[in-house]
Amino acid sequence: MQTTEQALTQRKKKWYRTVPDPMVLIFLILLATYALTFVVPAGEYERVEQDGRTRVVPESFTYLPDVDAISPFDIFVAVPRGLNEASLYLFIVFIAGGLFHILQRTGALENAIGVAVNRVGVERRNIIITAGTFIYGFFGVAVGFENNIALVPIAVLIASAIGCSSLVGTTMAVGGIGIGFALSPINPYTVGVAQGIAELPTFSGAWLRALLVVSSLALLSFYICKWVVKMDFEEPDNAKAMTKSLDEYQLTKQNKMTLAVFILGLAAMLVGVFTQGWYINEIAGMFLLIAIVIGIVNGLSANEIVRQMMEGASKVTAGALVIGLAASIQVILNQAQIIDTIVHGLSGLIQGIPGAMSAIMASVVQGAINLFVPSGSGQALVTMPILIPVADLVGMSRQLMITAFQVGDGLTNLIVPTSGGTLAMLALGRVSYVKWLKAILPFMALVYILAWVGLVIGHYVGY
Repeated sequence: MQTTEQALTQRKKKWYRTVPDPMVLIFLILLATYALTFVVPAGEYERVEQDGRTRVVPESFTYLPDVDAISPFDIFVAVPRGLNEASLYLFIVFIAGGLFHILQRTGALENAIGVAVNRVGVERRNIIITAGTFIYGFFGVAVGFENNIALVPIAVLIASAIGCSSLVGTTMAVGGIGIGFALSPINPYTVGVAQGIAELPTFSGAWLRALLVVSSLALLSFYICKWVVKMDFEEPDNAKAMTKSLDEYQLTKQNKMTLAVFILGLAAMLVGVFTQGWYINEIAGMFLLIAIVIGIVNGLSANEIVRQMMEGASKVTAGALVIGLAASIQVILNQAQIIDTIVHGLSGLIQGIPGAMSAIMASVVQGAINLFVPSGSGQALVTMPILIPVADLVGMSRQLMITAFQVGDGLTNLIVPTSGGTLAMLALGRVSYVKWLKAILPFMALVYILAWVGLVIGHYVGY
């Protein structure tokens, strides 16, 4: 007879197998989006060019009576169209996967992390996780979101060095970058654009956002140390892991040259991002150049470099294809022309709610809109011309409305399937979307409560 423990184990395994594959889950969301097109009427706002940007004209919303219905076949056509529209993210995932595969084969990155962790001491695991979370948070604050995609595998190696799963490393990296970007005091993509529309000084009111980002990163560090490290996470067969005990690691001259190429390449990328307006294509090109130079430094032939890049790309193919499938959701929404209707309906929820609750409701509304308009700057351009006047009407300061927008837009980037940057990072961390949700959703509840407390405080201190 089976013991009670064996029966419980089998029951747990049986339940776990019923969790949909990420592809299935996102396809179900795609079907739900298609059904939504029959419920939500098409509509649009008028848009004008101002200061080189396309902005929405408030109070200009109209319904569109003559939009053709989407056929069931269009659901399947939307998938290749989504793959095409998400090609920026697909290619950087493939190239970054190739780059880190070459780095892994040289042993330079693993040796560097092994030496560093050995010096700090693996018994100081919580300190390493906390420091790593804040470092990734700093990158999110200062550099952006998608610009940090290729840094995720480093966190996976760090997690492996301290005896943790790739889920811990991925949460440290993706969570840290996501929180940093979401609540950054100096985010040009969200704060800069929104404050320009609200006619406020650029990056003014930074103190509340700085307080929120530091406290949220501290909360994330505590959450990882107390919860994520204990999660039962089955490592994928191709997950990166430390191959030796810590006291066996040492850096060779060739390792140091390899790391120098990698660090100089990242520095050049940051210069390009800040001074030349580089984005995904240029960053992917830099990663490709770094991979080639590292291959040459390590004596690899041209054929061997290509082979290693292909092997690395093949290991992230499944994650990359999830990004393309998720992008098909946006294809259906655009084709049905219902995004503006959704924005119009949700923005109306804020009106009539007085006091601090209006700031909380604004963050909830922005979070819902983020599913349909996943670009931070794009969402600011769509919603801020509508919600800034709403803030004036309900007695909320414009500065607080922008912070509420940041909370709603930025935090939900960590969970919405339409965030290509998040899915790209998960692909490089070798963590499925379903397992990521299981790990991050409890933290999302906590960080939202923290952010809402911050918004309420901001309201009552006249922020």
